[in-house]
Amino acid sequence: MSGRILVVDDELQILRALRVILRDAGYEPITVATAEEALDAAATRPPDAAIVDLVLPDGDGIEVTRQLRSWSEMPILVLSAVGEEEQKVRALEAGADDYVTKPFGARELVARLAAALRRAGRNADEPTIAVDGLELDLARRVVRRDGDEVHLTPIEYDLLRVLARNRGRLLTHRALLTEVWGPAYGDDIRTLRTHIANLRHKIEPAGRPRYIRTDPGVGYRFAG
Repeated sequence: MSGRILVVDDELQILRALRVILRDAGYEPITVATAEEALDAAATRPPDAAIVDLVLPDGDGIEVTRQLRSWSEMPILVLSAVGEEEQKVRALEAGADDYVTKPFGARELVARLAAALRRAGRNADEPTIAVDGLELDLARRVVRRDGDEVHLTPIEYDLLRVLARNRGRLLTHRALLTEVWGPAYGDDIRTLRTHIANLRHKIEPAGRPRYIRTDPGVGYRFAG
Protein backbone atom coordinates (compact mmCIF):
# COMPACT_ATOMS: atom_id res chain seq x y z
CA MET A 1 0.00 0.00 0.00
CA SER A 2 1.09 3.61 -0.47
CA GLY A 3 -0.30 7.13 -0.29
CA ARG A 4 -0.19 10.33 1.74
CA ILE A 5 -2.48 10.17 4.77
CA LEU A 6 -3.51 13.30 6.67
CA VAL A 7 -3.87 12.55 10.40
CA VAL A 8 -5.64 15.06 12.68
CA ASP A 9 -5.55 14.50 16.45
CA ASP A 10 -4.58 16.74 19.37
CA GLU A 11 -3.27 13.86 21.51
CA LEU A 12 0.48 13.61 20.99
CA GLN A 13 0.55 9.94 21.98
CA ILE A 14 -2.11 9.09 19.39
CA LEU A 15 -0.29 11.04 16.69
CA ARG A 16 2.97 9.22 17.44
CA ALA A 17 1.25 5.84 17.36
CA LEU A 18 -0.53 6.59 14.08
CA ARG A 19 2.69 7.84 12.52
CA VAL A 20 4.40 4.54 13.32
CA ILE A 21 1.41 2.39 12.27
CA LEU A 22 1.01 4.14 8.94
CA ARG A 23 4.71 4.16 8.10
CA ASP A 24 4.97 0.46 8.91
CA ALA A 25 2.05 -0.15 6.52
CA GLY A 26 3.79 1.74 3.71
CA TYR A 27 1.94 5.06 3.92
CA GLU A 28 3.30 8.59 4.29
CA PRO A 29 1.60 10.21 7.31
CA ILE A 30 1.15 13.98 7.58
CA THR A 31 0.26 14.72 11.21
CA VAL A 32 -1.39 17.87 12.55
CA ALA A 33 -3.10 18.73 15.84
CA THR A 34 -5.85 21.24 14.98
CA ALA A 35 -8.73 21.70 12.58
CA GLU A 36 -7.12 24.80 11.07
CA GLU A 37 -3.83 22.99 10.44
CA ALA A 38 -5.70 20.08 8.89
CA LEU A 39 -7.59 22.23 6.40
CA ASP A 40 -4.45 24.21 5.54
CA ALA A 41 -2.41 21.02 4.98
CA ALA A 42 -5.13 19.46 2.83
CA ALA A 43 -5.49 22.58 0.69
CA THR A 44 -1.72 23.02 0.24
CA ARG A 45 -1.08 19.46 -0.89
CA PRO A 46 -4.20 17.25 -1.02
CA PRO A 47 -3.66 13.86 0.64
CA ASP A 48 -4.95 10.51 -0.60
CA ALA A 49 -7.01 10.00 2.57
CA ALA A 50 -7.61 11.55 5.99
CA ILE A 51 -7.96 10.22 9.53
CA VAL A 52 -9.76 12.79 11.69
CA ASP A 53 -10.39 12.80 15.43
CA LEU A 54 -13.88 13.94 16.40
CA VAL A 55 -12.67 16.21 19.22
CA LEU A 56 -10.17 18.96 18.35
CA PRO A 57 -9.04 22.01 20.32
CA ASP A 58 -10.29 24.58 17.78
CA GLY A 59 -13.38 22.80 16.47
CA ASP A 60 -14.57 19.30 15.80
CA GLY A 61 -13.84 16.56 13.34
CA ILE A 62 -17.35 16.72 11.92
CA GLU A 63 -16.79 20.22 10.59
CA VAL A 64 -13.35 19.26 9.26
CA THR A 65 -14.97 16.31 7.50
CA ARG A 66 -17.71 18.50 6.06
CA GLN A 67 -15.22 21.04 4.72
CA LEU A 68 -12.92 18.40 3.23
CA ARG A 69 -15.87 16.68 1.59
CA SER A 70 -17.04 19.96 0.04
CA TRP A 71 -14.14 19.85 -2.42
CA SER A 72 -12.62 16.36 -2.24
CA GLU A 73 -13.68 12.73 -2.67
CA MET A 74 -10.74 11.44 -0.61
CA PRO A 75 -11.60 8.66 1.87
CA ILE A 76 -12.13 10.04 5.38
CA LEU A 77 -12.02 7.93 8.56
CA VAL A 78 -13.01 9.44 11.90
CA LEU A 79 -11.63 8.45 15.30
CA SER A 80 -14.23 8.28 18.06
CA ALA A 81 -14.48 7.23 21.69
CA VAL A 82 -16.69 4.40 22.90
CA GLY A 83 -20.28 5.58 23.31
CA GLU A 84 -20.17 8.43 20.77
CA GLU A 85 -22.77 6.86 18.47
CA GLU A 86 -24.56 10.15 17.78
CA GLN A 87 -21.27 11.82 16.85
CA LYS A 88 -20.35 8.90 14.58
CA VAL A 89 -23.67 9.23 12.76
CA ARG A 90 -23.19 12.99 12.34
CA ALA A 91 -19.67 12.45 10.98
CA LEU A 92 -20.87 9.84 8.50
CA GLU A 93 -23.67 12.12 7.37
CA ALA A 94 -21.11 14.92 6.94
CA GLY A 95 -19.21 12.73 4.48
CA ALA A 96 -16.95 10.39 6.45
CA ASP A 97 -16.52 6.93 4.92
CA ASP A 98 -16.00 4.97 8.13
CA TYR A 99 -14.98 5.26 11.78
CA VAL A 100 -12.54 3.58 14.14
CA THR A 101 -13.25 3.48 17.86
CA LYS A 102 -10.53 4.29 20.41
CA PRO A 103 -8.65 2.38 21.66
CA PHE A 104 -8.01 0.75 18.29
CA GLY A 105 -5.64 -1.92 17.05
CA ALA A 106 -3.11 -1.24 14.32
CA ARG A 107 -4.45 -4.08 12.16
CA GLU A 108 -8.03 -2.81 12.31
CA LEU A 109 -7.04 0.75 11.46
CA VAL A 110 -4.88 -0.25 8.50
CA ALA A 111 -7.53 -2.66 7.20
CA ARG A 112 -10.26 -0.01 7.27
CA LEU A 113 -7.99 2.55 5.64
CA ALA A 114 -6.96 0.12 2.90
CA ALA A 115 -10.61 -0.81 2.26
CA ALA A 116 -11.60 2.84 1.97
CA LEU A 117 -8.79 3.50 -0.52
CA ARG A 118 -9.81 0.46 -2.57
CA ARG A 119 -13.41 1.68 -2.71
CA ALA A 120 -12.23 5.10 -3.86
CA GLY A 121 -10.49 3.47 -6.82
CA ARG A 122 -13.45 1.42 -8.01
CA ASN A 123 -15.42 2.12 -11.17
CA ALA A 124 -18.79 3.47 -10.03
CA ASP A 125 -20.38 2.38 -13.32
CA GLU A 126 -19.51 -1.31 -13.07
CA PRO A 127 -22.41 -3.30 -14.60
CA THR A 128 -22.18 -6.31 -12.26
CA ILE A 129 -21.23 -6.66 -8.60
CA ALA A 130 -20.19 -10.10 -7.39
CA VAL A 131 -19.31 -10.86 -3.78
CA ASP A 132 -18.86 -14.32 -2.27
CA GLY A 133 -21.50 -16.11 -4.34
CA LEU A 134 -23.94 -13.19 -4.58
CA GLU A 135 -24.23 -11.46 -7.97
CA LEU A 136 -26.10 -8.26 -8.84
CA ASP A 137 -26.68 -7.50 -12.50
CA LEU A 138 -27.35 -3.77 -12.24
CA ALA A 139 -28.37 -3.33 -15.87
CA ARG A 140 -31.03 -6.08 -15.73
CA ARG A 141 -31.94 -5.69 -12.03
CA VAL A 142 -31.30 -9.40 -11.49
CA VAL A 143 -29.88 -10.94 -8.30
CA ARG A 144 -28.42 -14.43 -8.03
CA ARG A 145 -27.04 -16.36 -5.10
CA ASP A 146 -24.82 -19.31 -5.88
CA GLY A 147 -26.16 -19.22 -9.45
CA ASP A 148 -29.86 -19.26 -8.52
CA GLU A 149 -32.01 -16.20 -9.16
CA VAL A 150 -33.35 -14.48 -6.03
CA HIS A 151 -36.71 -12.73 -6.34
CA LEU A 152 -36.74 -9.41 -4.50
CA THR A 153 -39.36 -6.71 -4.17
CA PRO A 154 -38.44 -3.35 -5.74
CA ILE A 155 -37.64 -1.89 -2.31
CA GLU A 156 -35.49 -4.88 -1.36
CA TYR A 157 -33.60 -4.63 -4.65
CA ASP A 158 -33.01 -0.88 -4.23
CA LEU A 159 -31.73 -1.43 -0.69
CA LEU A 160 -29.35 -4.14 -1.86
CA ARG A 161 -28.18 -2.03 -4.82
CA VAL A 162 -27.35 0.97 -2.61
CA LEU A 163 -25.53 -1.20 -0.08
CA ALA A 164 -23.62 -3.16 -2.72
CA ARG A 165 -22.52 -0.09 -4.68
CA ASN A 166 -21.07 1.24 -1.42
CA ARG A 167 -19.73 -2.14 -0.31
CA GLY A 168 -17.48 -1.97 2.71
CA ARG A 169 -18.69 1.52 3.54
CA LEU A 170 -20.86 2.12 6.59
CA LEU A 171 -24.18 3.73 5.59
CA THR A 172 -26.27 5.34 8.29
CA HIS A 173 -29.96 4.58 8.78
CA ARG A 174 -30.82 8.07 7.54
CA ALA A 175 -28.62 7.74 4.44
CA LEU A 176 -30.29 4.48 3.42
CA LEU A 177 -33.81 5.70 4.14
CA THR A 178 -33.25 8.93 2.21
CA GLU A 179 -31.67 7.16 -0.76
CA VAL A 180 -34.29 4.41 -1.08
CA TRP A 181 -37.52 5.96 0.24
CA GLY A 182 -36.83 9.71 0.06
CA PRO A 183 -36.12 12.55 2.53
CA ALA A 184 -39.54 12.32 4.19
CA TYR A 185 -38.66 8.85 5.54
CA GLY A 186 -35.27 9.78 7.03
CA ASP A 187 -36.26 8.86 10.60
CA ASP A 188 -38.32 5.72 9.90
CA ILE A 189 -35.79 3.23 11.25
CA ARG A 190 -38.45 0.58 12.00
CA THR A 191 -39.37 0.39 8.30
CA LEU A 192 -35.72 0.06 7.34
CA ARG A 193 -35.10 -2.74 9.86
CA THR A 194 -38.15 -4.65 8.60
CA HIS A 195 -36.97 -4.54 4.99
CA ILE A 196 -33.38 -5.38 5.94
CA ALA A 197 -34.68 -8.44 7.80
CA ASN A 198 -36.72 -9.51 4.76
CA LEU A 199 -33.74 -8.97 2.45
CA ARG A 200 -31.44 -10.97 4.72
CA HIS A 201 -33.94 -13.83 4.80
CA LYS A 202 -33.75 -14.07 1.01
CA ILE A 203 -30.00 -13.63 0.39
CA GLU A 204 -28.19 -14.70 3.55
CA PRO A 205 -27.34 -18.28 4.49
CA ALA A 206 -29.23 -19.45 7.56
CA GLY A 207 -27.69 -18.62 10.90
CA ARG A 208 -25.19 -15.89 10.10
CA PRO A 209 -24.99 -12.64 8.10
CA ARG A 210 -22.55 -13.00 5.21
CA TYR A 211 -23.39 -9.93 3.17
CA ILE A 212 -25.18 -7.30 5.27
CA ARG A 213 -23.47 -6.35 8.54
CA THR A 214 -25.05 -4.26 11.31
CA ASP A 215 -23.24 -1.47 13.14
CA PRO A 216 -25.54 -1.17 16.18
CA GLY A 217 -27.12 2.25 16.58
CA VAL A 218 -25.49 3.57 13.41
CA GLY A 219 -26.40 1.69 10.24
CA TYR A 220 -25.41 -1.12 7.87
CA ARG A 221 -22.56 -2.05 5.58
CA PHE A 222 -22.27 -4.56 2.75
CA ALA A 223 -19.34 -6.96 2.94
CA GLY A 224 -16.71 -6.31 0.31
